[in-house]
Amino acid sequence: MAFVLPPLPWAMDALEPRMSQKTMEFHYGKHHAAYVNNLNAQIKGNTELENMTIEGVMMKTWNNGSPTPEFNNAAQVVNHTFFWESMAPNKGGEPSGEVAEAINRDFGSFSSFKDAFKTAGATQFGSGWAWLSTDDAGKLEVTKTPNAENPWCHGKTPILTMDVWEHAYYLDVQNRRPDYINTFFDLINWDKVSERYAAARK
Repeated sequence: MAFVLPPLPWAMDALEPRMSQKTMEFHYGKHHAAYVNNLNAQIKGNTELENMTIEGVMMKTWNNGSPTPEFNNAAQVVNHTFFWESMAPNKGGEPSGEVAEAINRDFGSFSSFKDAFKTAGATQFGSGWAWLSTDDAGKLEVTKTPNAENPWCHGKTPILTMDVWEHAYYLDVQNRRPDYINTFFDLINWDKVSERYAAARK
């Protein structure tokens, strides 16, 4: 069965003025859609992959660190869906509850976490992602990954991500990635992050 482009969790213009509708039309409507379409073309006729979930295809084609050609498209579908759900209009600010406690425990303060996350995004050379992930014990860590790679590939559970491919921000801020990173913190849906952290600890 063919995969379909998951719907956005909010309207195309919902993140304006921080993230423009034009950026969303290209990023979601063109790039994310292309990953879905390209994956469907790649796996057509492969009944094993066609009958898996998108996450199953991603992990199968990661192939223990020797990814097959389908991996990039499968992982990018997953990564982008996770990214959209990491944001929401009228959000940002700081987390509360267990996530806030875990951030203070593992980074020393929210400010220190913010610095670490910003640094991960700013120093990822070329295309990639910045992540906040948890292990089975609930310990948090910030990482960066190139291209389509993600923490699931390495046995961790992400609870927040930021896309630092240029197509995520170029229409809005051109090559000023640090400006985009600052803006991202005004969009983080900490309620969703908290939900993911609680689910990962069950």
